[in-house]
Parts: sequence; structure tokens; C-alpha cells
Amino acid sequence: MAEMKDRPNTALVVVDVQNDVVVNAYQRDEVIANMNTLVVKARQEDVPVIWVQHNSEELPVDSQAWAYVPELQRTDSEPVVHKEYGDSFEATDLEDQLERLSVGKLVVVGAQTDACVRSTLHGAFTRGYDTVLVSDAHTTDDYSEYGMPSAGDVIAHTNFYWRQQTAPGRQAEVQTTAEVNF
Repeated sequence: MAEMKDRPNTALVVVDVQNDVVVNAYQRDEVIANMNTLVVKARQEDVPVIWVQHNSEELPVDSQAWAYVPELQRTDSEPVVHKEYGDSFEATDLEDQLERLSVGKLVVVGAQTDACVRSTLHGAFTRGYDTVLVSDAHTTDDYSEYGMPSAGDVIAHTNFYWRQQTAPGRQAEVQTTAEVNF
């Protein structure tokens, strides 16, 4: 149970599923379909969906590169958190949004696995949130030509790694899209 006893709610956090972020992402279409399944389920269960959108020189605000993929549609009532750092909490209003919604548990999906998704998970966990990484709803690019592990290996390692996280008063879990219960 989250350290935040006065925050009983769960939120789905969708991290950086923007056109240029996922244009070459591993299993892009399948992963985005899983994200969409979770967005629909969250809405049906009145679980808040929070959209995180990265701004940078490569992703200038209001550009096509910066826009969320067309397969995922935010409603006007769902908050958007604009960020400039990997951790979605860093220099943003995410914490304020979660506090307003009494959220103590985050279900995290998005891109890039080895950057913003992982940074956001760590940011949430160190701030006292319970976290669920959805194993089949996060993705990254394949940088194996540069000596990095393949995208599939990065995703598998992150899923394995997150299952091992422990801290007093917090839970870190990994679940598939089908296993997620808000």
C-alpha cells in the first residue's frame, strides 16, 4: 500500500506516446493497442487518465512530432502534464494533479522504456507511490546497432528489474494489460 494513506485512488499515466517518440518503436502498433485498451478500461471504471507530453528541441510544442499518436485520443477532461525531463514529476504539475485526484497508485505505460518510462517509475516510487509497470504497454527504439541491447531485451530487462523493486510502505508491480485491475 502506498505511503500516502489519504490517497486511495489509482491513475493511468500515459508517458510520451508522441509521433516522433514512437515512430520507430519496437512492436509499436501492438503496444499502442494495449495502451488504448487500458485507456478505455480506465475511463469505463472512472479511473483518471493522465497524459504526459515531452517538450524539447526535437519535440517543439504544437508540432506534428510533438503531438500524441492518432490512435490515442485524450478527452478534454483528462489532464496533460508537459515535461522537459525524463522523470514526469520533475518541474511539472504531475504531483499536484495526483494530489487533487487523491491518487496513491500509478499504472504506467508509454515510451521510451529505458528513459522516460523508467525515470517516471523511479520518480513515483521514491515519492511514495505504489507503481504498476504494464509489461506489454511500454516500448522503446532499437539501438542495438550502437552496441546497446535490442529493444525487446531492454523491455524484458525493465520488466524483470521493476519486479525486484522494494521499499518500505510501497509496492512495485509488473502486470500485463489483461492483468491490470484498476
